[in-house]
Amino acid sequence: MMKLKRVKLLVLPLAMLLFLSFSSAHKFYLSVTNIVYSEDDSAFQITSRIFIDDLDRLLNERYGVEANLATPKESKIADEYIGKYFRSKFVVELDGEIVPYTFLGKRYDKDVVICYLEIPNVELSEVKSMSVQNEVLMDLFDEQKNVVHVKWEDNKRSFVLIRENNKGMLNL
Repeated sequence: MMKLKRVKLLVLPLAMLLFLSFSSAHKFYLSVTNIVYSEDDSAFQITSRIFIDDLDRLLNERYGVEANLATPKESKIADEYIGKYFRSKFVVELDGEIVPYTFLGKRYDKDVVICYLEIPNVELSEVKSMSVQNEVLMDLFDEQKNVVHVKWEDNKRSFVLIRENNKGMLNL
């Protein structure tokens, strides 16, 4: 009985060490974007959830901006560069035409930054198709996956976009 107890005392810490080293060794790279058509506003309202540390690193590496997101020392130009980055990596087309959108701002939720965008003045009845190209963070992380959910009227469609397949298309 004593030998079994000693073995347990030795094996348990070793097993915990192995478990913890494997669970923290691999980080996943994921963003989730929701595009919802608002009939009241005649607009597509877009929220994109990205890990704060990944976006902070990207702003530093791509633009040389020490953004310090979600800290008291956050850069005053962070929003400007986040909007600029989105315009270069996130593209929405309606009926084959690229449509401009407005970067409205951001807020933080634990370890995630939620970015708010809007495509105003859209008459859904006149739109036949939509395509979404989302390359956010793909220039920094090869393993990046961007999930896009689109909701309009009673319909919902989702895409998982990766570097090799970064565009989703649907008929409205």
